[in-house]
Amino acid sequence: MQSELTYFLEGNLVILLMAGFILLCIFLGVRIVPQSEQHVVERFGRLKAVLGPGINFIVPFLDRVAHQVSILERQLPTAQQDAITSDNVLVQVDTSVFYRILEPEKTVYRIRDVDAAIATTVAGIVRAEIGKMELDQVQSNRNELILQIKALVEDSVDDWGIEVTRAEILDVNLDLATREAMLQQLNAERARRAAVTEAEGQRRAVELQADAELYAAKQTAEARRVQADAEAYATQVVAVAIAENGIEAAQYQVALKQVEALSKISSGAGSSTVLLPADAVEAFGKAFNMLKGRG
Repeated sequence: MQSELTYFLEGNLVILLMAGFILLCIFLGVRIVPQSEQHVVERFGRLKAVLGPGINFIVPFLDRVAHQVSILERQLPTAQQDAITSDNVLVQVDTSVFYRILEPEKTVYRIRDVDAAIATTVAGIVRAEIGKMELDQVQSNRNELILQIKALVEDSVDDWGIEVTRAEILDVNLDLATREAMLQQLNAERARRAAVTEAEGQRRAVELQADAELYAAKQTAEARRVQADAEAYATQVVAVAIAENGIEAAQYQVALKQVEALSKISSGAGSSTVLLPADAVEAFGKAFNMLKGRG
């Protein structure tokens, strides 16, 4: 009886051990990788595979997950680098870089400290690129400078399995002496622009005045031309009348004008006495005779 109990216990123990071993194999062989990570698997110390998000299977006791690498985008701490422009101005540049790991097997086996390596690379590239530009170009072409730095950093870190997503120049700081010099230059430029604007206004005013005087002269000349044309036309009419009717027509016109002039004088307000020239009666007579002749 005792031997049967012992046999039963030993058999159950073996079953329990086998079940435990199977469960352990399942536990070690099944790997669930989060969406934000990739796992690097080694077999006997060598790279075996890179596990992506989801359920993965490895060989228990032979394979092991050596590295769990986050593939989320990362931001390096804001760094400040000193750089000298091509016109010998010392500037302090604040930079920030964003990156993410695309190939974890390269990152874990080719570089020890990723953040420090990228920061050092960025600092060297920033100094080199700013050294090719003058201060005004650094200030005005910041977007182009950022794109150039990003492209160079991407080329440098490509062997590490890293993608640089963004590179930013947050600020470009100048020393106090340079700031004061730039402020004086800015004030001088503002004064120059104000003087130019004032001179342009005065020149425009002179041009407008000259245009107005020219317009007035043209109008006066036009009025004189019209008057001259009218006088010429009247003279022509008289000449035609003389040519057609003789000197008597001219005398008739002169007499009519004299009569009209005397009528205006006599019809003036407050006029009680009219002075007639010596030949006025004769002129009236001539005009009357002409009228009778025409009648």
